[in-house]
This record gives sequence, structure tokens and C-alpha cells, in this order.
Amino acid sequence: MSGLDTLAPAYPEIFMSISALVLLMLGVFRSKDSTVLLTWLTVAVMAGAAFLAVTGIDEARTFHNLFVTNAFTIFAKVMMLVGAGLTLLLISDWAVGEKVARFELPIIVLFAVIGMMLMISANDLISLYVGLELQSLSLYVLAAFHRDNIRATEAGVKYFVLGALASGLLLYGSSLVYGYAGTTTFESIATAIENGPNTTGIIVGIVFVISGLAFKVSAVPFHMWTPDVYEGAPTPITAFFSIAPKIAGLCLFMRVLAGPFEPLIEQWQQVIILISILSMIWGSVAAIAQKNVKRLMAYSSIGHVGYALIGLVVGNEEGARGLLFYLLIYLVMNVGTFAVILSMRVKGKYLEDISDLSGLAKTRPGMAMALAILMFSMAGIPPMAGFLGKFYIFVAAVNAGFYSLAIVGLLASVIGAYYYLRLIKIMYFDAPGAAFDAPSLTTGIIMAGSSVLMIVLFVVPAPLVNGAQAAARALFLG
Repeated sequence: MSGLDTLAPAYPEIFMSISALVLLMLGVFRSKDSTVLLTWLTVAVMAGAAFLAVTGIDEARTFHNLFVTNAFTIFAKVMMLVGAGLTLLLISDWAVGEKVARFELPIIVLFAVIGMMLMISANDLISLYVGLELQSLSLYVLAAFHRDNIRATEAGVKYFVLGALASGLLLYGSSLVYGYAGTTTFESIATAIENGPNTTGIIVGIVFVISGLAFKVSAVPFHMWTPDVYEGAPTPITAFFSIAPKIAGLCLFMRVLAGPFEPLIEQWQQVIILISILSMIWGSVAAIAQKNVKRLMAYSSIGHVGYALIGLVVGNEEGARGLLFYLLIYLVMNVGTFAVILSMRVKGKYLEDISDLSGLAKTRPGMAMALAILMFSMAGIPPMAGFLGKFYIFVAAVNAGFYSLAIVGLLASVIGAYYYLRLIKIMYFDAPGAAFDAPSLTTGIIMAGSSVLMIVLFVVPAPLVNGAQAAARALFLG
């Protein structure tokens, strides 16, 4: 390849970067009245990037081997773009309603998404770090975007301080790996590990890298920021945090450990097993005592990360397929649930207590039904798609011989079912409170669509499972 052809693998990212600069200038000249317009244009840009990714080159590298694209990265990017696009629509609705709409909002989300896409395609520890920091800096700003709200400001500061610590751990681990392997490129690191007589230094580096990545996906014991940031940040921005960065982070986790560090699988598997078990147990147990629905969703997301990490522990094609399919189901469940939470509004005031859902089935039966379906799915109860997500993960663990991990996952699911089903009990059996305001059209469509998809994907999962299978195969063939 020559000329522009050498950049073809990165066309989606280039398209989004140029679009972000154009939209930024448009926002500057149109100022405050451009938020809704820029939101829809940003969603269109994300759709265009997804189209470019799907119709682009299947397997290629560029930027001197710093950037790679294959079926796995394409699948992960499209999944992440869908989640980001849907949550951006929720963010726009909230911003207009709260009269805090500013043109920078969709632009910051777009820059965060560009960082996530660069992370997913990174083929070098340096390009990985650059993408991760572009994402992280954008997320810090988003957490504190409602700057007149002290809780949002506090959430942004906490996220920034702890995020900087995690970035330091990741960078220190990368420097150790470079020091002992003599390279930062993924393939060269794998070669150095296979040929090196002493890998102790690299193993220490891997521990720091895993620590940094575990923070980004809020896995225990690096989860401490999650409940406070989820509670303090505006609800739709919390929805964005819980979906797009999680998908990008877990896919990056899989690429890093199944790629350059695959020769040391027996060493890092032990660490991931511990993190997975702790996340599943703590996510399930700690959520029981929560009274704020956003904090409950924070602990729920920690538990879901624990389940997803089982696919990473397995470390083979079947595990990667289970991880990708689980993330797909997680995306739909979460965006629908946060659409319902965003609709918890009485006379324009947003409510967050679980008790505010009392008797919802009598005042807003459609909303109650949507949330009930999503909660059954999160609990992994058939016939909802959440059951299949956990099924593929647990089957991969059993087939690989990780019986104890699958058993812990099942027990954690049973514990977690308690607080999901408690919400359904409150909605259907408690005395009704004040009726919620009618949700906006966009929020209502996302809420209804997500709940319907939970049933549809249980009945017809094959297309997505086959797509996840093809993506997983590309990861391990690559």
C-alpha cells in the first residue's frame, strides 16, 4: 500500500477526528443553541464510523505497526459506538431539560469515543496509553460537567485523582515490560517472553498493567471510585460511563492478555481469577444495602465485570466469544435500565432513591414492565437474554476446567438476583407514590426497545453469537 491507502485501517478514527474538529468549530460559531444539532450530528458521525469499520479492511496494520484492525477490533468498536450513540441521546435529553446544554457536551463524548477506538486497535503499549488517556481525560470532564452541582464536581475530582493513580500504575508497568523485553510492540513482547531466559521482571510489569486496566473497568479491588462517581455524575453521563468505557476496557484487556502476554497465561490467569471472584462477590453483596438506584447500578456493573472477566480467564476462543456476547447483552440491559432511571422524575425533579419506584406498576405500567424485563435479564433469569450471556460465559469456564470459578459465578448470580428482584417487588407490590412525569420520546423508545431486545435476543441469539465467534477467532488467529 502507498499514500492514503496505508491509512485505510484507521479511516473510522481519522473520520471521527476530523469530524470532531469541524463540529467543534460549528459549535463555537453557533454557541449555546447548537447542542441538539451537534448531538445528532455526533451520532451521525458515530454511525458513519461504524459503517467505515464494517465495510473497511478486515485485517491490516498501519502507523508502523502501532495500530491494528481485524474482526475482533471491528466487532468491539461497533458495539462500543452503538452504546455511546444511545447514551449520547440520553445525555442530550437531560441537558436540554436541565438547561445545562452546552455545545461542548457531544464534542467531549466524541473525543472520549475516539480514545476508546484507539485503545481497542492499539498494537503497542505507547499507542494503548495515548488512547486510554484521551478517553480518561474526556471522562473526567464529563463527570464534572454539571459544574453548578457540588456532587458532580466532587465526582469529577475523585475520578481524576484516582484515575491519575491508575494511569501511573499502567505506565509504570509498561515501562517495566519495556525495560525487560526491550520493546513496546505487542508481537515483539510475545517473542521476547518466549525467547527470554528470565521473565520475572515482565511478570511484575504485567501485574501493574493489569492493575491499571482493572481500574478502568472498575474491577475489585480497584473499584473504589465507581459508586461515588456513578452517584455524583449526572444520570445519563453515568449511563455512558457504565457502557462504552467498560466495553472498550474489557476488549482491550482481552487483546493485551491474549496477545503480547499470552505466553505467560499461567501467571496472569491467577491474578484475573482473583479479580473476577472478588468482583462477582463484592458486586453482589455490597449492592444489597444500597438505597440509591445509581449506587446500586454501580455495584451491579462491578459484578457484571466480574462475570465478563471469566471469559478473559479462560483465555481461548470460546472464552473470548463468551466475553463479547456478554458485553453485547450488558450494553442493551444497561442502556435500557438507565433510560428508566432517567425517567424517574416528578414535576421536573429527578429522583434516585429505590423507594421512589414504589407502586410504579400502577402509575406507569409500561415503564414498570420495561424495568422488570431488564431486571430479570440482569439477574440471568430465562427467557431473557441475560441468561444466555451468563450461560456462554459459564460454559466456557467449565469446558476449560475452571469449575470453581463457574460455581462462584452461579452463587454470586443467586445473591445478585435478590436486589434485582427487590426492585420488581417494590414496583408491583408496594403502595404507589407520586406518578412520574412522562418520559421523553427518545428515552421512551430506548427503554422500550431495550426491553423488547432482551426477549428477542433470547429467542434469536444466533446472528450475534456467530458474530462474536468470528471476532474471537480473529483475535486468536492474529
